[in-house]
Amino acid sequence: MTLEEAQAQVDQWIKTVGVRYFNELTNMAMLTEEVGEVARIIARRYGEQSEKESDKNKDLGDEMADVLFVLICLANQTGINLTEALAKNLDKKSIRDADRHHNNPKLK
Repeated sequence: MTLEEAQAQVDQWIKTVGVRYFNELTNMAMLTEEVGEVARIIARRYGEQSEKESDKNKDLGDEMADVLFVLICLANQTGINLTEALAKNLDKKSIRDADRHHNNPKLK
């Protein structure tokens, strides 16, 4: 699935199952909440915090998909084409960071 297809699919889902988009501020709060859930799993599963028994069955991929879903909602609401935005962002990073990471002694 491409980003454009994902944006169209989320839009269709919102209009049929979800009734309408939550407003942008609500979705921003939801995005923050979903990112927090990803952070909790990462901190406990891959970081130094101990993982609670109740967290062991959490699906990291599903939580990341929740983040992506809300991000796509925000993009749709604000008229952002994520394919174009990501391509532009990668171009920017490629120019700005052309030598930066190769010259970083911390990464060797």
